[in-house]
Amino acid sequence: MYRVHLMPSGAAFEVSAHQTVLQGALEADVPFPNRCQIGACASCLCRLVEGDVRYHLEPMLTEQEKEQGWIFACQAIPCSDLVVSFEESDDY
Repeated sequence: MYRVHLMPSGAAFEVSAHQTVLQGALEADVPFPNRCQIGACASCLCRLVEGDVRYHLEPMLTEQEKEQGWIFACQAIPCSDLVVSFEESDDY
C-alpha cells in the first residue's frame, strides 16, 4: 500500500500497488475530479510533486507536460508514496 497526499487540501488516502491513484481516492471517499476514468477527458490531471508512478498505457501528455510533472490520476499506478497537487505551483 502506498500513501497519497493531496495538496493543497492535505487530504490523504492509501492506494494498493495494483490500483490507480483515482481508484484509491474514490474507494477512500476522497473527492477527486474525474469523468471518463480512461484518460480522455483530462479531468483528473494533476501534478506529481513527490514520488513515482507507472502506467499500463502511456497517457497522451506532451513532453513539456511530463517535464512539469503532470499525470493522469485515472491511469497512474503508484510505485511509492506520493504527493500530488491540483495547483500550478509545487511550492509546498
